[in-house]
Parts: sequence; structure tokens; C-alpha cells
Amino acid sequence: MDITTRNTQAPPPAPRPSAAGRKRTSHSATRPGDRIFLGLSRGAGILLLVIMAAIAVFLAYRASLAISKDHGNFLTTFEWNTNLNPPVFGIAVLAFGTVVSSVVAMVIAVPIAVAIALFLTHYAPRRVSGPIGYVIDLLAAVPSIVYGLWGALVLVPNLNGLFSWLNDYLGWTGIFSWDGGAPRSMLTVGILLAIMILPIITNVSREVFRQVPRMHEEAALALGATRWEVVRMAVLPFGRSGVVSASMLGLGRALGETMAVATVLSPDFLIHGSLLNPGGGTFAQNIASKFSEATEYGRDALIASGLVLFVITLLVNGAARMIIARRKEYSGANA
Repeated sequence: MDITTRNTQAPPPAPRPSAAGRKRTSHSATRPGDRIFLGLSRGAGILLLVIMAAIAVFLAYRASLAISKDHGNFLTTFEWNTNLNPPVFGIAVLAFGTVVSSVVAMVIAVPIAVAIALFLTHYAPRRVSGPIGYVIDLLAAVPSIVYGLWGALVLVPNLNGLFSWLNDYLGWTGIFSWDGGAPRSMLTVGILLAIMILPIITNVSREVFRQVPRMHEEAALALGATRWEVVRMAVLPFGRSGVVSASMLGLGRALGETMAVATVLSPDFLIHGSLLNPGGGTFAQNIASKFSEATEYGRDALIASGLVLFVITLLVNGAARMIIARRKEYSGANA
């Protein structure tokens, strides 16, 4: 019986679709609901950019009307009197007060917030960390005017002892000298702002510390590290940029706080070397206190100072977003 063999060849592979073809196929396979959601989300993002641009254009236009008639230097003048003829005003005192009060708030709030976040995530048992975290979340939702009323009625009357102690032991530095007046100063504002931004920094830092890979902590424990050494070698290095971004988000609120600052501060539009004497005010406080009685030109001048605060806030929040974007591993870490 003859057996004949035939040479069989495998069929040539089917050509792979091009990138453009795959793109058309994926688009054609997209569900209508996905296309609608994509359009809505994209439109919302574009609308937000348009609104921000419109706000910037409005502030810049009104600010230019005021600055063009200002007979002082807008950046360096230590005076705010828009009712003079010609008007003279500047933001030097306001910029100083805004920066000083925000720095004081950050110095007080950041270490306490990081310590609370570490306690809740690595030390406290679940039955303790849950209620404390819930209370911190509630503190973040308290309106600023409530903080301001509490500061004026409770905080200010009880700061005399602290101010007296600082004056007795640190008054020689000049920064903590006190003339015995009412404790409505930049230090008071800084303490109140620290209490207000504490929940924000704590919540964000807590979520960052929860994202530390478990294998990092277990590896440190396997090498004989104590709990504090685990925190120092594994948790803090991983969460450093997250803590920085949380701090800058808190700084953004401290820079723009209005009612709380206006309630506890006695501004005199002068720059003092001491944190315990009345300060010169902040951008937001100055706008809130003078807007209702200002003339049309005075409102333009206040809007000009608001433009400076708007730019500073954008820079702070933009820097926070850049720091977050540098640590992409947050999204893939295991809790």
C-alpha cells in the first residue's frame, strides 16, 4: 500500500490591525454610556478651567483700574487709605500678616497632625482609632465662623497666662515681647488657624500612612526593629511627600481664612516685630472688614489685594498637586 505524503504549510498569520484600526475598533466598541460619561467629565473639566480663567480676568481687570490710580507703591506701601485724594494703598502689611499667621499655624499644626495620624494608624487599637478619626472628620466640617466665635469668647480670654509666660522668659528675643494689651495678635490668629487646619492635615496624612506597603513594615519587624524604628525607617520615608502635600493643602486654607481671623484680630496696619502685639491684618480679613463700607474705587483696591491672594493660593495648591504627582506608587501600594 503506497502512502503518499503531501507537504502541508501552516496558513500565514492574519495581519495585525494597525494602531489607527485598533483605535477605531475600541471607539466603536465603547458603550454609549461610557461616551456620555466621557463627554460630561471632559466638559466639567473644561468648564472649571473657563470659570477659573473668568475669575482671573475679572480680578485682573478690576485690579488694574485701582492700581492705575494708586499714588503709592502697591507692593511696598505701608498704608491703606483709598479715600484720600489721590488714594494711597499697598499690600506690604497685609502680605506680612498673611505670611506670618500662616507660618505660625503650620509650625503648630503640622507636628501635631502627623503625630495624631501616626497614632491612629500604627499605635491605637481599632476601637480607639475609629471614634477619634470620626471626631477629626467632624472638626473639618465645622464652619469658620464657629471657630471664630470660639476663639473670641474662649481662646482670647485664656491666653493672658501664656502671653505673660512668653514675655517673662522669651521677651528678650523681641518676638515674644508683650505690652500687656488684649491678646488679639498674630500668635492668637496662628493658634486659631492651627486648630482649623489640623483636621485637614491629619486626615490626608492618615490616609497616606495607611498606604504604606505591609511588606515594608513586616521586613523591618523581621530584622528586629522596634515599632518606632518601623515608623522612622518605613512609614515616614514613604509618606514624606504626602505629608508635605497635606501641609500645603492646609496652608491654602490658612492663607484664605476670613471670618475667624477677623473675629480674633485687632489690626492696626503696622508691622510689629512681636507676635504678641496687635498685627497688621491679612488679605482676607482686610477684605471682609472694609468691603461693606468701601467706595467703588475702594472695592477695586480690595479686589486688587484679592488678586494677590488668588495667585498665592493657586501657587500653593499647584505645588501640592505636583508633589502628589511625583509619588505615583500611592495608587498601587497595598494597605
